[in-house]
Amino acid sequence: MSLPAPVRELVSLARRHRLTYAMFHKTVREARKELGLRQASRKSLPKLLSDDALSKYFAAVSKTGDVQHEIMLKLLFYTAIRVSELCAIRLTDVDLQGNRIFISQGKGDKDRYVLFPQDFRLVLHAHLHSHANQTFLFESRQRRQYSERRVHQIVVEYGSIAGLEDRIHPHKFRHQMLTWLTREGLTDSQIQLISGHSSKKSLEVYQHMALSDVSEGYQEAVKKVAI
Repeated sequence: MSLPAPVRELVSLARRHRLTYAMFHKTVREARKELGLRQASRKSLPKLLSDDALSKYFAAVSKTGDVQHEIMLKLLFYTAIRVSELCAIRLTDVDLQGNRIFISQGKGDKDRYVLFPQDFRLVLHAHLHSHANQTFLFESRQRRQYSERRVHQIVVEYGSIAGLEDRIHPHKFRHQMLTWLTREGLTDSQIQLISGHSSKKSLEVYQHMALSDVSEGYQEAVKKVAI
């Protein structure tokens, strides 16, 4: 099998200049830099928490007695939404009867609904009732909308309180829930509807699927999460 012309020319050039391995490696590296060629970065899979670590984390949240933090962090986990989306939820976005929350202008400026567990409805109802004068679902004691940075700090702080070795961050909750739903048998198209991801591969199915088609599978899956 004959070598491609560019390879033959490169081999000929290396032999002519009697390049060693180190010299050849350096030459190729410099040529790549000159041409502006970059190696595609490899995306590493997110490291997830064990079931025990997840339970330990939320047990620590519960023990501190800050009810708003507990509701906020559990909602962040259950819905697999992004922190920016969590901070933007208004009281009027919560549909208790439908067990869903309206996410306005999520990533890619897309509106969508996300689900929350039926068993979480009473908790959210109590929170809405006791904070009826707020604009946003979660606000600080100064009646200000939570910032993404503050939510990130809260998530990290409870990881330290729980004594977990792995660093906890909000996006890990998103990976954790979406992975759990996948393991419980929800299809890629159903996951897309919940997560707000876009994918050309299953776009056709995704466009014709309603949130109600996903609800039953989602509700059954979250019942098994021990937090």
